[in-house]
Amino acid sequence: MYGVVEIGGKQYFVEPGLELVHEVIPGVKVGERVTFDRVLFLRNGEKIEVGQPYLPGVRVVGEVQEVGKLPKVIIFKFMPKKGYRRKRGHRQPFMRTRIVAIERE
Repeated sequence: MYGVVEIGGKQYFVEPGLELVHEVIPGVKVGERVTFDRVLFLRNGEKIEVGQPYLPGVRVVGEVQEVGKLPKVIIFKFMPKKGYRRKRGHRQPFMRTRIVAIERE
C-alpha cells in the first residue's frame, strides 16, 4: 500500500517504513506521532483511489525521528562595476518522519 500526501504545500510519496524529510510542523517534538490527513492518492493492491482534492477517511501516521536544519545555502548578489555586493546565508529547517501506517477510518 502506498500513496501521495500533501505536507506544507508539497506532495510526497509515502509507504509504511519510508523516512520522509519535509517542512517543520510547529509544536511537534521528536518521538511524537503525527497524522497527515491530506491524502491525494492511495493504491492498495489493484485498487486505486484518487481524491478530489483529498480522500475522506484516509490518513497517514508517522513518528518524528529528527528535527534540524539543512546545510547552508549561500545567496550572493553583485553588480559588476557598481560596487554592489551582498552575501547572505540560509539554513532551511526540516523534520524527518518515519511513516508507520496508512489508515482508513
